[in-house]
Amino acid sequence: MKKRIMYWNLSAYFLLFFFAYASCFSFFAIWLGEKINLTGAQTGIVFSVNAVFAMIFQPIYGYISDRIGLKKYVLYFITALLALAGPFYIYVYGPLLKSNFIVGALIGGLYLGLTFIAGCASVESYIEKAGRKYDFEFGRARMWGSIGSASAAFVSGRVFNISPNINFWMATVSAAVLIILVLFMRVDVSTVEAKQAESVGFKNVKELFKLKDFWFFMIYMVGAVCVYMVYDQQFPVYYASLFPSKELGNQVFGDLNSLQVFMEAGMMFLAPVIVNKIGPKRGLILAGIIMTGRMVGSGIVSDPYSISVIKLIHSFEYATLLVSIFKYLADNFDTRLSSVLYLVGFQFATQIGTTVLSPIVGKMYDRVGFRETYLFMGILVLVFTIFAAFTLINEKKDEALAKKENSKILPEQQLG
Repeated sequence: MKKRIMYWNLSAYFLLFFFAYASCFSFFAIWLGEKINLTGAQTGIVFSVNAVFAMIFQPIYGYISDRIGLKKYVLYFITALLALAGPFYIYVYGPLLKSNFIVGALIGGLYLGLTFIAGCASVESYIEKAGRKYDFEFGRARMWGSIGSASAAFVSGRVFNISPNINFWMATVSAAVLIILVLFMRVDVSTVEAKQAESVGFKNVKELFKLKDFWFFMIYMVGAVCVYMVYDQQFPVYYASLFPSKELGNQVFGDLNSLQVFMEAGMMFLAPVIVNKIGPKRGLILAGIIMTGRMVGSGIVSDPYSISVIKLIHSFEYATLLVSIFKYLADNFDTRLSSVLYLVGFQFATQIGTTVLSPIVGKMYDRVGFRETYLFMGILVLVFTIFAAFTLINEKKDEALAKKENSKILPEQQLG
């Protein structure tokens, strides 16, 4: 009974959180370009600044989350920040970007990095931990986050042309409901669990960075996943440009994005079955192959119909990637460091690459065009995917070796 209640409580949190997230970010690049009148290079700088602040907060969120375990303090903090989305975008962020771009980008990066980018990863890590405690698959709960994103994207595409401010207020309303949900949610934390969480220290995190397998994982995240995320940043701008008018392109993109995320929700339900069958390493490689295909395909075709099909393929790739990441980290590293592993090994690593690549790719869009840039990025991802095929841990061959190496980080006597 408790398992079912927690599953639905945390699924509802995912639903509302990602509804708010998508309300603010589905048309973020278009909002920056059309409403704030930023160039492609300036938009790249905004994404880069956001990534810098996310990098600062992700290790902090990760360490604090592992230290407090399943206590709800981080959820309270992120939800409270989320409730400020509407007023922040409308009365602070937008006006500052217009009047003083640098100051606006910095203040926006501080809020967006803390609330959405690093905050989202912290929420996902928290619910993955709860899933292991209450015995439900993370992907089955994360599915509801995709449904929330799809619902927001569907609505956002229609109201954006009326006023993007409506989207930002939708985020604030969703957060207000989330606050009530967190207040009434009861998560059991035993004395043993509390002691295990408190036993995690900086020494354990420091030792983690001595593992070559952890570095190989981060290299793949930077070289493949990060490049893919940069590709996805300004994709809505390119997609809308393929239509007779930007307004029509924005609306169609909203509908397409909604369909894609609904498909993603279905894949989140199926992904645990697929990844359990083929193994998390193969799941990561499969995701890399799909990412390569999407980017190269975007550089080859130029009609709205083909690009729409390529966009929909994201639903299969992302669900497989996310579930594979959590399972790969849980299988090969100590789970008491699960938040650090996810927020540093995946999120922090990709933000490093995003910080460097976003302004470079933004300039490439302005100078050589979207299609040529997509081809270059696709080839880059393919190279790192091949590299990962030879360096990531093979769960059958290297399982014993991985456990032996990780025992050096968290000796048996420290496990409480």
